[in-house]
This record gives sequence, C-alpha cells and structure tokens, in this order.
Amino acid sequence: MKQISILGSTGSIGRQCLSVVEALPGRFGVVAIAAGANLEELLGQIERHQPELVSVAGPQKADDLSQLLKEKGIARKPEIHHGREGMLAVGTHAKAEIVVSAAVGVVGLEATYEAVKLGKTVALSNKEVLVAAGELVMAAAKNAGRELLPVDSEHNALHQCLPGGARGEVRRLVLTASGGPFRKTPLAQLANVTPEQALAHPNWRMGNRITIDSATMMNKGFEVIEAHWLFGVRPDQIEVVIHPQSKIHSMVEFVDGSVLAQLGPTDMRMPIQYALTYPERVASKEVALEWSKLKRLDFQKASTRRFPCLRLAREAMKKGGAFPCALNAADEIAVSAFLERRLPFLGIPEVIERVLSRTARVRLEKMEDVLTADAEARRMAQEEVARIAGGVAAQVRSA
Repeated sequence: MKQISILGSTGSIGRQCLSVVEALPGRFGVVAIAAGANLEELLGQIERHQPELVSVAGPQKADDLSQLLKEKGIARKPEIHHGREGMLAVGTHAKAEIVVSAAVGVVGLEATYEAVKLGKTVALSNKEVLVAAGELVMAAAKNAGRELLPVDSEHNALHQCLPGGARGEVRRLVLTASGGPFRKTPLAQLANVTPEQALAHPNWRMGNRITIDSATMMNKGFEVIEAHWLFGVRPDQIEVVIHPQSKIHSMVEFVDGSVLAQLGPTDMRMPIQYALTYPERVASKEVALEWSKLKRLDFQKASTRRFPCLRLAREAMKKGGAFPCALNAADEIAVSAFLERRLPFLGIPEVIERVLSRTARVRLEKMEDVLTADAEARRMAQEEVARIAGGVAAQVRSA
C-alpha cells in the first residue's frame, strides 16, 4: 500500500483525489493532508482516512480543529500543524511516497519543491509550482532522478501521448482549451461581465480562481509555461487551440504529420488516477467517455485579442527570470479583486500587464528569490487594482 500526502485536500482536486483513493481500496493510504479553512470538509476526511498529520491555515483554525476532534470523540487524533510549517510537514512527511500538489496559489510552492528535492513522486496539479519556479523545480527533479507526474488534464494527456515517438520526432504540442463562457461573447460586452457569468464554465466544475482563469484563458497561458518546463520543448513548439467540447485534452504532432490525441470525459478523476497509479493503468468503473454523445469535435484558433492573457503569458515566458512569477502573482491578486467586485473583468489583464511592465529583470536562483519576487508582484498588483478601481469610481461620479 502506497502512502500519500495531499497539499490542498479540501479543494476540488484534493477532494477528487480522495475519491479516487476510496474507489481503489487497499492501494493507497493517506498519511498527511493539508487544508485551509474548510474544517467541516477536513473533519470528514480525517474520519474516513485517519491521517497521521494534518495542517490548516493558521493557529486559530488549528485550535478549532482540535476542539472539533474532541467533540467528535475521534480516538485516533492526528498531529495538527498550521501555516507554512504545516505545509512543509505534510509535503515532506517521511512515510509519504506520493505527494499530491493540489493547493491553490503559491501556498503549496515551498512544500512541493521540498518534496521534489527529497525524491518523492509528485503528482502535480498546482500550476504555480512550474509557472513561478519552473527552472528551480525541474533542476531539483533532475537531481533527484524523478519525473513530475502531471494531474492537469492537458499535461496528463501529453504525458500519455508523447511515448508514441522519440523526443526529437515531436513537431509540436497542442493544448486544447474550451474557450470558457465567453468564447462567443461580443468583445464590447466583456467590459460588463459579472463574477457569476465568469464562474459559469460550460464544461468543467472547478475552484473559483481556475474557473476565472479559464474565462480569461490565463490558465492556458500558465499551461504553455508548464508544458515548456515539463516536456523540455521550445515555446514555439506549443500551440493552443479552442476545442469547445473538451473531449480531446491535448495532442502531440510528430514530424511525419501523425497526431496522437488523448480523449476522455470532463472528469478530473481520470488524470488523477493515472498519476497515482503510473506506470500501471488500473481499471476504473468511475469514469468513461460516452461515445453516443460525441457528435462532433470542433477546433478554432485562440484569439489573443479576445484573450490577451495568452499573449501576456507568452511574453513573460520569453523574458524568463521573475516575469512568470510576477505573471502568476498579479493574476491571483487581480482575479481575487474581480471576484470581490473591486475590479472589472477587463481589469484582470490590465493589472497583469502593468505589473509586468514594472517587474525587474532578475534571475531566480533559489526559492527565497521566488518568494521575494512573488511578494513584490503582489504589492504592485494591489497598487494597480486600487488605481484602476479609483479610476472607475471617478468615472461613475463624473457621470
């Protein structure tokens, strides 16, 4: 039985990961989990999986969890940690053979990096790990002699297709994108998009940030950067196409013109199970593609005019250094401001572009450099959000 640690156990990927574990009894044990503030969900996970160690957001949440466990009368109580130290404790737990990196944001970055350095198998869902610190993390993986196993459906698909040819035979990687809820929305109407509209994804049910990133297609920009690091291909070998049905998750085109595509349902349990059981393929009764409903497969070019975040991501990747880190940090702040109705939808790429224009050209040589660049980009993003919000308020008053 393989022991698993999960960073972000109460989020969408974390919950589905535990669902996969429960569907494969006897294969996996859950030794440590890190959550945030959702203690109700966490309590149920502790009851079902009995981890040795649990981490929560902060000291008050740790006290609250301890009290809840006492009230529940749970005999086998886990060690309770919190904050940065808690995340690191979960990611580096001595018994954990597989670490599922599913925490949203840079909160899981350090713990994932330390897990990679220790030579643990890392099932990677957290986009920020490679976007903010791709060079460092991949160098650590190479030194440890371990492969990162992608959980994102797109990179998971590429991981499955690439063995169809030698590395030098790959012409390009093709990442598919649903196009989100605004694929056909007139450009003039995007200025008035509400959070509710942006959160109404046509195909996937995900956490709030990744759903908004899907609406702006920043998630696809992040995925281009991730693919560059994961698979060692040049940026110009990575293409993004709109595929509204979300049934082909990605494709690999080889130099002879052959294209291998991975198809599957819009269900994250499939790539999660692939990553957890690799290199085996284990039978699943949980998910399957319904061929009778697969009537057509459409593709179209991804417009950077409609989705400027795609352009910004490529520019940040080309510049390297602190720029991809700043890209991610600025996006996180801008998306949060949009969800809180402090920033219009089109303000998201505007904030990101302004932060990138202010970012210094520095190389990130250690994790402390990454965290410093992240903090500085967040500070600048908050300033830009306030500046744009102030401008909008002034326009309203003058009207």
